Amino acid sequence: MNASEIRAIFQDELGRIAPDVDFEAIDPDADLREQVDIDSMDFLNLVTALHERLRVDIPETDYPKFATLTGALAYLGQRTTP
Repeated sequence: MNASEIRAIFQDELGRIAPDVDFEAIDPDADLREQVDIDSMDFLNLVTALHERLRVDIPETDYPKFATLTGALAYLGQRTTP
């Protein structure tokens, strides 16, 4: 899976949780949860949806890697590359 496919899936799943968010306006290096105003439960739902859709194990110890869009996409890219 390439980076643009992963980004599209991330955008789709984030849009399900925070439908009013302008994905293109997100600063990729700033705190993601603050920018899109999601709470811990929404964050957990996002990570779970990404796990299910991408078939990637995401242990709780790796959740801090999802603090920024850049970190999340890099993490998912590493886990989906054969």
